[in-house]
Amino acid sequence: MKKGKVKSVFCGLLALCLSVLGIGSVAEHAKQCDGFSGDLTLAAAAFVMPEALRSVRDTSEDEEAADSEKTQPQTTEEATYDERQTEPVDLHEDETHYPVITSQFGESGVSCSNFYIKDTVGADTDFEKLLDLPMGFELENTAEPQVLIFHTHTTESYLEYDEGYYHESFYPRTQDSTKNMVSVGEELANSLRKQGIGVIHATNVHDYPEYTGAYDRSWETITKYTEEYPGIKVVLDIHRDSIAGDNGTKVKPTFEVNGRKAAQIMIMAGCDPYDEMGFPDWEYNLRFALKLQETAENMYPGMTRPLYFGYFAYNMPISRGSLLIEVGTDVNTVSEAQYTGNLLGNVLARVLQTEG
Repeated sequence: MKKGKVKSVFCGLLALCLSVLGIGSVAEHAKQCDGFSGDLTLAAAAFVMPEALRSVRDTSEDEEAADSEKTQPQTTEEATYDERQTEPVDLHEDETHYPVITSQFGESGVSCSNFYIKDTVGADTDFEKLLDLPMGFELENTAEPQVLIFHTHTTESYLEYDEGYYHESFYPRTQDSTKNMVSVGEELANSLRKQGIGVIHATNVHDYPEYTGAYDRSWETITKYTEEYPGIKVVLDIHRDSIAGDNGTKVKPTFEVNGRKAAQIMIMAGCDPYDEMGFPDWEYNLRFALKLQETAENMYPGMTRPLYFGYFAYNMPISRGSLLIEVGTDVNTVSEAQYTGNLLGNVLARVLQTEG
């Protein structure tokens, strides 16, 4: 065998043996062997440390993914929430937790029929008399839309699980329409549709990316639909409330129907007795609110918090059947609020199909 071939074979065997000892030695000896290429150095490196190379690669990819997530807009808990999860999981176990107090609001304020009113006007309004008067509008026999549902504060949302507490970084707003006010409005709309009432559900987001001016933007949405569908008589702005307790606690108002927990509602009716807000028909809106409240308590006792009557108009001047309704608070669960949306549809259908 020629000297050159012997040297080549020797270098190859030496590289293979030294590969077991480490890629540093392989590289160093390769420099001393004629005809030993850099490719063999890399092959030896892969032979010695395949797991190490894979770890370096995976770590790099994870860091890139993490950096990418930081640049993407995130809503609270959406990145970690698993729709298949059937049991609550504390994703914030290292944070401070604050109690959620479950309560049922009812006997407080002015008594009327089977419910109560929080009267902040104090003008000795005869609620019983107004309850017996006609609403000033009635449902027509048509498939055209007669109810408009919208949300001035569209991104308001709820807890996902009933665990008796909320965590320190809990942020009750999201653009996820399956978890914010849109999901409640859709339950209400579907309930009305099943009973033959034509509905428009406007899902426009009015409070993001800017909160200020949300009522101006929702007014534009309302006028757009009422001009396009002049048969619309009922206009409902569906929100949720927030009730703070002591020392960081929050309160959620609930009631039960068929053994299932639901979120209490608070109907809000404004007044403008001195014509300062361009709301001349406010008394008709109040009549509608009173009938809705009475029917809700007849059908589902405990469903309503005291009706809130005060000096405000919001977007109610658009029609005699325009109201703002708060469905639960931020610490009710989204399923409780959605259930209430369904029940509220039954109540509203009863009022519209029997009153005039």
